[in-house]
Amino acid sequence: MGLFSLYIVNRAGSLIYQKDLADSMPRLDGNDYIRCGSTFHTLSSIAEQIAPIASAGIEAIQTDTFALRCFHSMTGLKFFVLAEKDARDADLVEVLGAIYKHYSDYVMKNPFYTEGMLIKVALFEEKVDTLAKAYRAHYKAHYGRG
Repeated sequence: MGLFSLYIVNRAGSLIYQKDLADSMPRLDGNDYIRCGSTFHTLSSIAEQIAPIASAGIEAIQTDTFALRCFHSMTGLKFFVLAEKDARDADLVEVLGAIYKHYSDYVMKNPFYTEGMLIKVALFEEKVDTLAKAYRAHYKAHYGRG
């Protein structure tokens, strides 16, 4: 299985992209996805403000049932994935780096996209799907599940 879902939140806390990457994910309505994205943004911002040393906010959360890993871009976007609980942090960092690269290549260079809009770029969607399939194969090979 590997990756469960991907969220991208803009600097204002609005969800601009969400994709479930596993069939096992419960289907939520649009407002619930928006609430999840904005809640994470808010908690991460609070964590950044109350940290005793300089911090970008929440970068990782490990629970009994899943792992969350976040990449904070220099422009204020937050990219975060939900994955299997035993997913290696280094693997998730690599996945987020690849997603950010695809975002830069296929979304930001798209002449019809304006920063902050909902992301509806077919090439980006294809790259995310391909990346999720590759990670699923990697996860299965290393953990024997998926």
